Amino acid sequence: MNQPFYIEVNCQQKNHEDERICGDVFLSERVKEEKRIVAVLSDGMGHGVKANILATLTATMALNFTREHKDFHTIAEIIMKTLPVCSVRKISYATFTIIDIEIDGKVSILEYDNPPASIFRNNKPYEPEWQCIILESEENRGKELRSCTFYPEKGDRIVFCSDGVAQSGLGSRKLPFGWGIDSMNHFISETLEKKPFISARQLAKKVINVAVSNDNYHPKDDTSCASFYFREPRKLLLVTGPPYEKKKDIDLAMAVHKYQGKKIICGATTAEVVARELGLEIRDSFEFLDNDLPPISYINGINLVTEGILTLGKVTEILRNHDSNSVLGHGPADQIVDLILQSDEIHIIIGTRINIAHQDPTLPVELEIRRTVVKRIVRILEEKFLKEVTMEYI
Repeated sequence: MNQPFYIEVNCQQKNHEDERICGDVFLSERVKEEKRIVAVLSDGMGHGVKANILATLTATMALNFTREHKDFHTIAEIIMKTLPVCSVRKISYATFTIIDIEIDGKVSILEYDNPPASIFRNNKPYEPEWQCIILESEENRGKELRSCTFYPEKGDRIVFCSDGVAQSGLGSRKLPFGWGIDSMNHFISETLEKKPFISARQLAKKVINVAVSNDNYHPKDDTSCASFYFREPRKLLLVTGPPYEKKKDIDLAMAVHKYQGKKIICGATTAEVVARELGLEIRDSFEFLDNDLPPISYINGINLVTEGILTLGKVTEILRNHDSNSVLGHGPADQIVDLILQSDEIHIIIGTRINIAHQDPTLPVELEIRRTVVKRIVRILEEKFLKEVTMEYI
């Protein structure tokens, strides 16, 4: 993006205590060719499967229409026209918040019946100028939505949530009217003062934890909090496989040495190449943190050294199944995933030498496996986690 900062996006959720499926739906997409980010949080009426279906319908429409550059008025009319209306309460079966961040940095927000989005600048609530959109079509005449646009500064945050957060604790002695957005904002400001560089994920998780505790750890509604953080990018280098030509070993080692960010090496041969060329020692450990994988090793200046293909295969599975309720273990693959999730810009160098110890050199299956596994990881990181990933073959 043209901005001098990276945009971290995360959403944390807890289901209604009796449900296995969340009635809130969060969708986000990094539109790579346009360098845009679009995200939607929709809250389906009630909870469970029906709420999830309605919220999924709403969020999908909102994401697609916003990605196609339709104006907010048009998006609102189409969604409201499509959504079924409760025959008793005469209100739509789902609410939504849309965030659209464009290449020039402009942020646009559209809300319908969700708690208002909160923007923080210098750790304090910041109020842009909000506009009221009143629908005029026959079916939706008089319905009101809110929208705003603003240009973020480095360090800004956007936090938006479903009713499960704002109304947590409703009816209790401590919070008879629920937690409320003002109290939530006060909590977020206090958190930011104590931890100004807290990640979007950790901030959303803290908000969810308070909301759940307000309900005495028995959530009375689906509870979702989405968080955006505009900040310096956190960089990670992942290297797997030795170079095709031995004379390129020094190039790989120097790329690792000069990289400004965290570093992971996957593969014993790759680690040997880097250590040899840089005059470093590999220290092996014999602690099996994951029964399926070999132990990690240590090289000074490298954050993590692991085995190659098996570990990357497990990384793929962990990333594929990861959600806001996942808890990472301590194994090598879990440690890789933890470093990846902490990072924003990930550069992957794939060596193309065939490991003769593993494979007949005339049948480069291992090389194809490595390429395939890495491509799967890249796709998951870009589509599911909105990471900026680059690949290089050597």
